[in-house]
Amino acid sequence: MLLSPLNWVIHIFSSLEWGVAIVLLYRYGKIVDRGDIRRFALFMIPHWTGSWFVLGYHVGGDTIPLLLDMSELVNLVGSVSLLYATISILKRSESRTATLMGALFGAMAVGGRPQSYMGNDVFDAILQVSSVVYLAFLVLLLRVRKNDPEAFSGLTVFGFWFVLVFISVTIFCMYLATEVRGYPTLSHDNLLHGLAESLLSVSNLLIVLGIHRQIRRVTRNSGIETS
Repeated sequence: MLLSPLNWVIHIFSSLEWGVAIVLLYRYGKIVDRGDIRRFALFMIPHWTGSWFVLGYHVGGDTIPLLLDMSELVNLVGSVSLLYATISILKRSESRTATLMGALFGAMAVGGRPQSYMGNDVFDAILQVSSVVYLAFLVLLLRVRKNDPEAFSGLTVFGFWFVLVFISVTIFCMYLATEVRGYPTLSHDNLLHGLAESLLSVSNLLIVLGIHRQIRRVTRNSGIETS
């Protein structure tokens, strides 16, 4: 296995944070009696599943490309699901929904250019489509925050957007690891890999804290016990 113990902690913690976010958001949806928010929480599950495929890829010493392929396919489903869930929330607050799309280049936290059973062209195409869909989701999320502040706190929205910081830093770390420090992939450079992955952990933590803040606000105002 390529990862250091600290990097394993960071990777596992990031995955657990996303799982906690799913549970908390679903609970929040029940508290405010909103099925669209509960559905959004459930549609976060594919991305959570994808993170465990990546962990499995690292467990195998980055030698099982099929796990990485599965992660990308699941993440594509997850990005489409989040976009759909966000549009559904928008439909609650406005009579019509505009679909906003943009361009985003993606990066794998595992680093380098791993081999793919699907072929690198297919792998890259899936990654690009997933990135575009995720960016569309982020843009619509801002509109949800403006029109329907009950749905998500500003901190949660910021946490979802902070993923772009993670992606940008990961790309830069990939370049440093492979072109400057001479490692085959970012996974082989524990320092830079850990730095990049820690930003994903920060993003997930912001999402969790934002949802927790919403739950506390609602329960405090309504007198519901949070325990």
